Amino acid sequence: MATLLLTALGTAIGGPVGGAIGALIGQQADGMIFGGGSRQGPRLRELAVTTSSYGQPLARHFGRMRVPGTIIWSTDLIENRSKQKGRKGQPSVVTYTYSASFAVALSSTPVARLGRIWADGNLLRGALGDLKVAGKLRFYAGRGDDPVDPLIAADKGAHAPAFRDCAYVVFEELELGDFGNRIPALSFEIFAEGGDASVSLALVVPGATGSSDTVIAHARGFADEGGPLASTLAAIDEVIPLVCTSGKDRLRIAPRGAIQSEIFTLPQQLAPARQSGEAGRQTQRAATPARQPAALRYYDEGRDYQPGVQRALGTRRFGREMMVDLPATLTADGARQLANDRANRARWQAETATWRIAQLDPRLQPGAVVRLPDASGLWFVASWEWFDAGVELLLERVAPGLAGTLAGDPGAALPPADLTMPETNLAAIEVPAESGVGSTTPLLFAATSAASGAWRGAALYVVQANTLVPLGSSGSLRATMGKLEEPLGPSSALLFEANASAIVELVGTGLDLADTDLEGLANGANRALIGGEVIQFVRAEPLADRRWKLQGLLRGRGGTEAAAAAGHPSQTEFILLDEALVPLDPADVPALATTRIAAIGIGDSDVVIAGLANAGLSRRPLVPVHPRVETAADGTWTLSWVRRARGQWRWDDLVDVPLVEERESYLVGFGPVAAPYVAWSVSEPRLQLLPEERSFLLDAHGPEALWVRQSGTFDQSLPLFLAVLA
Repeated sequence: MATLLLTALGTAIGGPVGGAIGALIGQQADGMIFGGGSRQGPRLRELAVTTSSYGQPLARHFGRMRVPGTIIWSTDLIENRSKQKGRKGQPSVVTYTYSASFAVALSSTPVARLGRIWADGNLLRGALGDLKVAGKLRFYAGRGDDPVDPLIAADKGAHAPAFRDCAYVVFEELELGDFGNRIPALSFEIFAEGGDASVSLALVVPGATGSSDTVIAHARGFADEGGPLASTLAAIDEVIPLVCTSGKDRLRIAPRGAIQSEIFTLPQQLAPARQSGEAGRQTQRAATPARQPAALRYYDEGRDYQPGVQRALGTRRFGREMMVDLPATLTADGARQLANDRANRARWQAETATWRIAQLDPRLQPGAVVRLPDASGLWFVASWEWFDAGVELLLERVAPGLAGTLAGDPGAALPPADLTMPETNLAAIEVPAESGVGSTTPLLFAATSAASGAWRGAALYVVQANTLVPLGSSGSLRATMGKLEEPLGPSSALLFEANASAIVELVGTGLDLADTDLEGLANGANRALIGGEVIQFVRAEPLADRRWKLQGLLRGRGGTEAAAAAGHPSQTEFILLDEALVPLDPADVPALATTRIAAIGIGDSDVVIAGLANAGLSRRPLVPVHPRVETAADGTWTLSWVRRARGQWRWDDLVDVPLVEERESYLVGFGPVAAPYVAWSVSEPRLQLLPEERSFLLDAHGPEALWVRQSGTFDQSLPLFLAVLA
């Protein structure tokens, strides 16, 4: 604020030179009032992603971390071409998909196991190790005996590197359709050496610690991005104080431990050696630092390793604050504890003392906590040095322990859903001809679905002997399908049944059914296939556990009255007839009862196979209706009926429906339908039986039923009962 005001004032008075002077004075005033923001320690990566730049160092990682990795090998994009059949008369569409094979280096230190993988911010690999898109993944831990990856060996031949002592992963033909047909920005959750609960300092600084079980407090992971070892230790020491002891055998480094059970009281100091100008004891308390470390930045485990900030309790809230960066994975509680401890030490670290004693006690190693004979409080032995007149100890005041700390809050996070890749549910069906269409082509569909929205589709095939012939992809749109939970009774399929209901259990969550009204039913809404019957429903009420109650039923649609009259047992398949179904080309999938199709999805451990249900249903003539028997004065029977046509479900103009079939033909039978005693073939919807013909049939075969079937271009209809000859 002062910078802006004084710049404007100086410019008005003294022109450009006055403006520059005013700006300089304003900056100094702002700095005194607000302070200058500063950060200490290695800079945390803001969720860095995969790169492929030459000359970039591979970091050392310990414990659990989220790392970007470096692409170290890749192939060209692999193009795949597929042809999708159009729906409802639409032209076929040729689609191109791309995949790639590449390797990503993760760490220059061994990695125990691989966790989740993010691609463009979404999960590519879940916590259970399942890939969310098609492809293969191989992981190499970075040991000295790791083999050469076979895919890299096939590409590079005898010169293929094994990348030993470097943990890396290899993706083979990873599908790139979800990532704009490019290699996505990747980041990896790794569990390196050092354990899941804490990081061992002995691994960070090999051979320089007193014990192999020495751990860095609260740190569940640590990243060493390279550079001098001293800078790495300085970053740790800024938040977690270290004790360095230079002995005759080696350098020893360890975290500053808790106060030992036995606290040693120092002996009286030596008398000052005035002749040498050296003091025996000097105690000083410097001024409290104007800017104490107020916040700690770290990788928050509770927020998928995004950088988090925890502020120390009691630090000032105005002006710009000092922030310390620690490239470690911490919990919110652990980071809050470290921030509080760091701020508490900063308040007391200005009080130091030097203490001259005659000889060094073995208990007075750097890191020990002692008392002074004439001063209160505890003191930490920071260092010692030999002099001619004794040993001088450098002491630092030990900050009093905090009475208690508040729990840390990691903040709100919106992690991507980690849904396990479900198995594919598959059905192949033939459905009645659509409204207004009398097609000679069978209407075949594949219904593909899964238990959750994590399903990414499946490749479809037709089974020919022991061979799978590709049909294309199902797409990721799930069909609404399931099974009857309770039996559905028989129906005459003549009237709308307002009180009739059916209970269905869908295959997965997130599959919804909608309500409609009578006008919607008339326009073809809410059509579903139950076994061999097409129904429509008005209301869909969700129940618990993926169960739905369908109420207000219109049964036997599309000429499926015979299936409605038979009813359906529980566990009969339910499929909603909507745009989620995948059309099948009869040129590739024969409309036969022996036809089988197969599906293979990412979550399928084996091939899923389904036979074609209701084969021939779309081209089978409909059962005639309205049977009549008229008896003339001479006793002659005239049997008549009314034909129907496939796909002609409306009767808007009150005229006869089109024939649809190549010719009009009927088969009238007497006796069993499969093997009638007598059959007549007629070309019009009527047949006359004279009294003597009826007498002959009765004498020869006894009482039997008369029935009629319409003969179509491809099949015969189911029989319609006309009368009983008795």
